[in-house]
Amino acid sequence: MNHQRENPVYKIVLTALMAALCYVAFTFLKIPIPTFGGDYVALHIGNAFCVLAALLMGGVYGGLAGSLGMTIADLLDPVYITSAPKTFVLKFCIGMITGLVAHKIGHITEDHDGKYVFRWSLMASVAGLGFNVIMDPIAGYFYKNFVLGVQSDAAKIMSTWAAGVTFVNAVAGTIVAVVVYMAVRPVLKKSGMFLKV
Repeated sequence: MNHQRENPVYKIVLTALMAALCYVAFTFLKIPIPTFGGDYVALHIGNAFCVLAALLMGGVYGGLAGSLGMTIADLLDPVYITSAPKTFVLKFCIGMITGLVAHKIGHITEDHDGKYVFRWSLMASVAGLGFNVIMDPIAGYFYKNFVLGVQSDAAKIMSTWAAGVTFVNAVAGTIVAVVVYMAVRPVLKKSGMFLKV
């Protein structure tokens, strides 16, 4: 019998764990790429753990895990510190969208066969990270122009680079999130630690 659904401490601990994984994946497993505008973009799988958190816990907790972990990573890195507010909002949205598709539409924590869960996990991951592929460069452009006051040509160049890198990150993130979710789901169910969202 699963009692974790009603246990707020378990959800908080799991949120903190997923936030830590987002932080570690971005801080230590990224490949920074300099842009012509003097800024940096990065190849990383941090967003995969934001998506995984949403698949495991739902949109709100998943969004919080991703936004907290990735924002702390930005704040502690002088290269990315100015991006922290934008990161907080976008990562929260990734979690919310993934959670909406996975749990409110697909109901992946109900009893379904593996193919069904895989299909909806994949669609939810694509939805959340697809949103990021579109919105990260757009939000980055407006954020750099109107909040940070970066010259518009430089902001356009950075947005173009960001779009390409964000797409690569989204593909890698989707693969990692879905593979890990499909692997840990039966283990969590067997151990009684699976959350019914």
